[in-house]
Amino acid sequence: MNLTIKNNQSVAINAIPVLEYDVFYDTCVGLCRDMSNHCVAYYAFPYQNKLKFIAGIAIDGKEEIVLISHEENPKELRGLMALSQQITAFHIYEREIHENFGIDFIRHPWLKPVRYAHDRADKTKTLLNYPFFEITGEELHEVGVGPIHAGVIEPGHFRFTCNGEDVLHLEIQLGYQHRGVEYMYLKKPKLLQRTVLSECIAGDTVVGHTLAFVQNIESLQNIKVTRQIHLQRTIALELERMAIHMGDLANLNIGLAYQLASSVFGVIRTPLINYFQFWCGNRFAKGLIRVGHNPYPLTKELVDKFKTVLNDVEMRYTEMATKMFELPSAQSRIEKVGEVSKEQMQQIGAVGMSARITGLKRDIRTSHPFAFYAEKPIISDTCQGGDVWARAYLRHLEILSVIKYIRELLIEVDVNDSGYGSMQNNIPVFQQNADIQPTATKLTPNMFCISLVEGWRGEISHCVVTDENGDMAHYKVKDPSVHNWLALGLSLRDNEISDFPICNKTFNLSYCGNDL
Repeated sequence: MNLTIKNNQSVAINAIPVLEYDVFYDTCVGLCRDMSNHCVAYYAFPYQNKLKFIAGIAIDGKEEIVLISHEENPKELRGLMALSQQITAFHIYEREIHENFGIDFIRHPWLKPVRYAHDRADKTKTLLNYPFFEITGEELHEVGVGPIHAGVIEPGHFRFTCNGEDVLHLEIQLGYQHRGVEYMYLKKPKLLQRTVLSECIAGDTVVGHTLAFVQNIESLQNIKVTRQIHLQRTIALELERMAIHMGDLANLNIGLAYQLASSVFGVIRTPLINYFQFWCGNRFAKGLIRVGHNPYPLTKELVDKFKTVLNDVEMRYTEMATKMFELPSAQSRIEKVGEVSKEQMQQIGAVGMSARITGLKRDIRTSHPFAFYAEKPIISDTCQGGDVWARAYLRHLEILSVIKYIRELLIEVDVNDSGYGSMQNNIPVFQQNADIQPTATKLTPNMFCISLVEGWRGEISHCVVTDENGDMAHYKVKDPSVHNWLALGLSLRDNEISDFPICNKTFNLSYCGNDL
């Protein structure tokens, strides 16, 4: 029997069925052959002198997650048959397990490193001997970009195999800034330390990753948050989505040499992130999401300010977006460029925007609703085509949807709720809820919990396991970029190398989200 849970639900670790590997294998393959299901977590960690492997398969049509596991003796383990030979999307999970524990996955397409963790099993594998894919031919040449980039972005190396200007293959090498995030969750005992750590997983997804963390802790401490907290967290998550989308459109237009649109979208982004500053004192929402309470609740002044910001943003954005998407020179540069197909996105397990640009509906807000989405569903926008145009236009659709959705949510905000904060000289006043113990670290013992959040890039997954003392025994983070980097590589095939900047900008994947 399989164990089925809901998003943000915690269960006893011993309640997760432990299967023989061949049964585990067949179960995973059987579930994932249904394209409406996908794997949201598969990892291993030391557990009672064995390696325990846990897999979570999301049953999107039923808002359920199937949990199964298998256990192996690392001293006796020679290898495991690779799930990737049947379901390609498992490739990244098995590569990480191989890198961390040295387990060979038989018939895996390519067991190359993921992030060069400091405690990886084989330390002879370094960035200097990364196993690049090689194609030989007299007319072929290689072009290397990075890891030091001209733009203000993070370190990563891109190696293009080209025939003239045409890209045959793009190899993406990451792992330059492995920070040991999951390790630090166990070593930093205070709740505030762990919360701040969550805010730093990916600097442009502060709300998304922190929300996943606090939902795990609230589940494991049996903390019931109020409707208003769920509501305001949802508003913050959607504001983060809109602000990053606006910045991405500005960056895309830099690549298109359309200076007017780049300047306008960049200017419009400013009041969006500045609103976070007005709300909680930080432009990226650090300090806003906390376990069990909201230290900076929305006040009447904040709600009124937000409505003014939305009206101004909508007016200016709509005018510029209409010009951009109707401009023939912009259309000719982004249509049919950097295409990926729905079949490719299904195969590699793409999530979030990278999946939805091909019509593949992968959106945790609708498939496994959390926070306020369960009470007030949001429409999940999709596009067709999978090209640069689709990636830009999906952002356009989501910006318009978010403006409408936030307006509807603001109607639900109760600014008269007792204990709500106030503003002093336009500075948000911190409100500490006396009923919450923000330094408490003990969790329910011997439990497992998984929290899924739809960040602006896509599906964020945080898993936590507790020991018999109620301490964290293991913490697992998955940023959506882990799945979607391969989509960027696929988008460059049969395109000119000059198309790389606009393809890279429209995926806008996280280097640090990969290099945990």
